[in-house]
Amino acid sequence: MNSAASISAMPVIRPRWYRSVGAVLAGLLLNAFLSSGTDLLLVALGVFPPLRDFGNPAAHSDSLLLLALIYRTGFGVLGCYVTARLAGSRPMAHALALGGIGVLIGTLGAIATWQAWTHWYQLAIIAVTLPSSWLGARIYLARR
Repeated sequence: MNSAASISAMPVIRPRWYRSVGAVLAGLLLNAFLSSGTDLLLVALGVFPPLRDFGNPAAHSDSLLLLALIYRTGFGVLGCYVTARLAGSRPMAHALALGGIGVLIGTLGAIATWQAWTHWYQLAIIAVTLPSSWLGARIYLARR
């Protein structure tokens, strides 16, 4: 059998773009769900101010924002871990793609609320996103 015949006999592997999109979407939705759910839980427990004050930066002390940054960073790592696990191939690339989306969302949010919100928190959210993405994928790869 010549090499041309053996190449044509090989099955064609088509990219599973929908698996990639689904993996990134799953990580994004998990992160958003857990972050929002934790926000609501902390409001219900009286740790965070009522929802009507969420647009008011004066109602959020630096310690509350630091708490939010910590759990949101953890949820970001978890979301990227899930993305890497579901991706199938190139888990790090998928996790970093989700991180890129997170940087974009964080940047747009910072631009939209720059005059009204606490700058260190806006910048910190952006700064932790890609390292969290990398860490989520690294944890997955180490466990694989």
